[in-house]
Amino acid sequence: MIHCLVIDDEPLALEQLKTYIEKTEGLTLVAAVESATEAAKHLESERVDAIFTDIQMPDISGMEFIRSLETAPIVVFTTAYSQYAIEGFKVNALDYLLKPFGLDDFKKTAEKVKRQYELQQQAEMAELHPTTDDEAIFIKTDYKTIRVETDNIRYVEGMSEYLRFHFRDDHKPVTALLSMKRLESHLSGKHFMRVHRSYLINLSCIREYNRQRITLEGGEIIPVGDIYKNTFLTYLEGKFLYG
Repeated sequence: MIHCLVIDDEPLALEQLKTYIEKTEGLTLVAAVESATEAAKHLESERVDAIFTDIQMPDISGMEFIRSLETAPIVVFTTAYSQYAIEGFKVNALDYLLKPFGLDDFKKTAEKVKRQYELQQQAEMAELHPTTDDEAIFIKTDYKTIRVETDNIRYVEGMSEYLRFHFRDDHKPVTALLSMKRLESHLSGKHFMRVHRSYLINLSCIREYNRQRITLEGGEIIPVGDIYKNTFLTYLEGKFLYG
């Protein structure tokens, strides 16, 4: 079930949207409010998968409200002013309902919302899911899910709740909301090793080790933490060639 929040300062329009949501399979109403300020309170305390919002409102416009959200749910703008359509899509709105609209128009938009919701659910399930050949992972970054070839990872840097992936090719680094512990567990046994609280490296990228510092093939200097030192030195010992 897709949880919907409705925002409109016109009582009749608000009542219409409530009725349409109730008549549409797969949608359920969280709340119907007359201002962005009220809507913000519901976003803080309740699950909201989709927002249907008017644009012109007295306190904060629907456009300004959506822009203020760090991570917005699925957004559908409802307004009587067609000139806002292009601006709406600039903030990644899924669709735009021009007032007055009927139930048929609403249901067409609802189908788009359902498809988008399903795609998001699939992306979340695949956030860190190996492919059948087990040579790639999927990570969620910004508003999309991308495939990352594990062999192309040079090292991963921990930054609070986020990880930054650095690659062997020219691809710019990618940041994802993911724990180092989860990634480490998934990549264990695949030529990766955690050598510091904030760093996990591709062992095939090592070029030099000196004074508890690893130099990677790209020239990056990675420190080796004290609690990881013995494990790393054991790995090196197994690779030594003696005369």
